[in-house]
Amino acid sequence: MIISIKELKKFTFCVLIPLLLGYLSYLLSRLLSGVDMNTYYYELIKPVFAPPAIIFPIVWNILYVLMGISCYLILSHKRDEMKIRDSMFYYWLQLGLNFLWSILFFGFQLRLTALIDLIILIVIVVIMIKKFKKIKPVATYINIPYLLWLLYAFILNYFIWFINK
Repeated sequence: MIISIKELKKFTFCVLIPLLLGYLSYLLSRLLSGVDMNTYYYELIKPVFAPPAIIFPIVWNILYVLMGISCYLILSHKRDEMKIRDSMFYYWLQLGLNFLWSILFFGFQLRLTALIDLIILIVIVVIMIKKFKKIKPVATYINIPYLLWLLYAFILNYFIWFINK
């Protein structure tokens, strides 16, 4: 299969946007807190099931790429523009909530507010996944690891908030 330059640009744009937003969130969090996120995370009292800090950038980069691929698949679907627009609203909303989480948790050290953001994010991702399934089921399956990671992050965020009150 030959892919056009236009499609390659669209794919690259779709994958780069979540990666860049994740990196920008990291930079803003670091700027606001004045501390590297790894240092802040290291100093928190964490539950025994908390992973080492090095795991987070690896997992998030993989998840951001998967989000970008699912976005590309939805935007490349040529039918039912209304469904595509509707599903992309939830895609962009979840990216915004995702962007905010690091800033709330690390930048402002508002762990409970970050937890609330995470609850809303999970709900929006579930809606997005359901909307994606109606357009391109493979885009749904690509986002399952993201949803599972968010559920894990919710549990971790809850225990960190509770332990460090």
